[in-house]
Amino acid sequence: MKLKSIINIALIMMVISTTAWSCGGQQAQRDEQRAAATREIGEAYMHQGDYTAALRELLDAEKLNPEDPFVHNDLGLCYMAKKRMTDAIAHFQKSVALRPSYTPARNNLGAALMAVEEWDAAINTFKEITKDVLYATPQYPLSNLGFAYYKKGEYVTALDYYKEALKIQPDLINALLGAGRTHLALNQGRPALRYLEQAVQMAPRNPDIHFHLAEAYLLTGQNAQARASYESVLELAPRESELAGKAKQRLGIGR
Repeated sequence: MKLKSIINIALIMMVISTTAWSCGGQQAQRDEQRAAATREIGEAYMHQGDYTAALRELLDAEKLNPEDPFVHNDLGLCYMAKKRMTDAIAHFQKSVALRPSYTPARNNLGAALMAVEEWDAAINTFKEITKDVLYATPQYPLSNLGFAYYKKGEYVTALDYYKEALKIQPDLINALLGAGRTHLALNQGRPALRYLEQAVQMAPRNPDIHFHLAEAYLLTGQNAQARASYESVLELAPRESELAGKAKQRLGIGR
């Protein structure tokens, strides 16, 4: 649905709620209806990628109904898009506190915690999600758990979670890359290749995958393949990126 249509519907809902109030409706009910309509406008702006406009609407919705978990989740997403992670985490936490069964907000909280490298808190959050038997996509929190444990240096545990994620979705790119990267950290080139070669077939324009694939080739003595993969990194990664710099070092460029 187009943004203009959503806004028009939301405005109609505001008029209806105001009319209901004038006919004797309760103030709290009126505010909740106006808040829901305002939230929908904010969400429409979010879908358009206009997080500043979305934030303005959502803050108004929060004033009307500060106990709406959906508003707080949306606010968290807006602040996350603006790199204001402290505010994002606070709103995700508020959303979960208001509605503990609202798993999408808990998942967003875990992602925000990972963004600020709060690995233990992120792990606890994602583990709560894996307990929800009704959650439709458990492979994502499982893969996120793998990444968090990888960052903590607990590689065996990380691999366990990546493999659990891949049992559910064998083509999950993040889990394939994560498993390959973790095997590299364990100095296990052959298993790393198995995951990374599969990953690069599915995402051939991902420079991060090419870099780790090159590392696996290098570890297993396949120097020509390693060089080709490092060159792919230079073709795909931004010229001044850290990844491109590492690939140049491996290729002996710029010395």
